[in-house]
Amino acid sequence: MYVVDETNNVVWKLLKNTTTPIIVAGQLASAGSSASLLNTPLDVYIDSNNNMYVSNCSNHRIQKFVNGSTIGQTFAGINASAGTALNQLYYPRNFWVDPTQTYMYIANSNNHRVMRYPMNSTTGTNGQVVTGGAGAGNTNTQLNLPWGIYSLPTISNYLYIVNYYGHSVMRWIPGASSGEFIAGTPGVSGSTATTLNNPIAIKLDAFLNMFVVEYSNHRVQMFCQNSQTAVTVAGTGTSGSSATQLYALRGVAFDSSMNMYVSDAGNHRVQKYFKL
Repeated sequence: MYVVDETNNVVWKLLKNTTTPIIVAGQLASAGSSASLLNTPLDVYIDSNNNMYVSNCSNHRIQKFVNGSTIGQTFAGINASAGTALNQLYYPRNFWVDPTQTYMYIANSNNHRVMRYPMNSTTGTNGQVVTGGAGAGNTNTQLNLPWGIYSLPTISNYLYIVNYYGHSVMRWIPGASSGEFIAGTPGVSGSTATTLNNPIAIKLDAFLNMFVVEYSNHRVQMFCQNSQTAVTVAGTGTSGSSATQLYALRGVAFDSSMNMYVSDAGNHRVQKYFKL
């Protein structure tokens, strides 16, 4: 398991059946913009060649660590340079890599768009805007601080996006001029089964059930395919540190047995939920 530690500016690796993690990127409690440092890392991905990619949010870049190296190379963005140009990022949050490892899709949050970069990109390579880019908003042609993104191209042509400030989930065919709202009420926060409050991450399973992580409702919501009414599958909706509660959670992942892992940031832990 790889865990990004936003506060300590490192990435941890926990080997299977062990309890002591090791640092594989960044230096503990040391934020910086050099090739060996991170500043607010938010997402991580390991490719088939064991290269590691890290979303280095406050440095406005995605870093690539080649096959175990602790010295990063800037894959996308320009180090410590936020902007709206096609070769720049502005607080990149989560990203998604297609199964063929041809493209990376990056939630370029403060530019309110999703960018696509080829996997051979390097510092300053131009990306392509594939969703959003029309400013912040809650219409079907806009994004509102996109944070989590996900896709299942073998099943669906859509890219699924959570709007953190828009309290909504959209699906959008990359390159299309507009998307479609599929969960939450755009621009309106709430804590019911049909509303969201600062959704921050998203995953889908092979049946297109959608798991949405809510930062401010401290829960994980599951929406069955084509339903806008969710079932709470983790958390109680109230922050806390008990085994049934979560606090300011950040992300969700599944293993090959569909056990669910939740990044419980406010409690400084990762919680595992066994498949029912």
